[in-house]
Amino acid sequence: MKLFELQPAPGSQKLPNRKGRGIGSGNGKTAGKGHKGQNARAGGGVRPGFEGGQMPLYMRLPKRGFNNYEFATKYTEVNISQLNIFEDGTVVNEELLKSSGLAKKIIDGVVILGNGELNKKLTVQAAKFTKTAIAKIEAVGGKVEVV
Repeated sequence: MKLFELQPAPGSQKLPNRKGRGIGSGNGKTAGKGHKGQNARAGGGVRPGFEGGQMPLYMRLPKRGFNNYEFATKYTEVNISQLNIFEDGTVVNEELLKSSGLAKKIIDGVVILGNGELNKKLTVQAAKFTKTAIAKIEAVGGKVEVV
């Protein structure tokens, strides 16, 4: 083995770089911050987006028009394949989906998506359904109810 072939043991961790711990560390005295100046001070530096007094980009860009993001209805999505955990003839509604853990947080309602296959005959109650979801539920002999 040669000196240049030495390397740390697999899985070992490199120790963190301790700043300001003497001249021999290579990061002593000014701790890599240089001499004086704004960034050398405690709490120094500028806020995010500050461009040295130049008009910042977020203020230069136009802010026009309407965005419906905060007013849009937010549905919790559940795939058809996830409904196979219920027994035949079960009425699947928002409360049952929440208690079973399929829908963690229901804000404006639940939408049933048509991903996957359904093997159980269920009565599904939800705010919205996709066309493929309706087709797959009714193909098995189940019912779709828009709440």
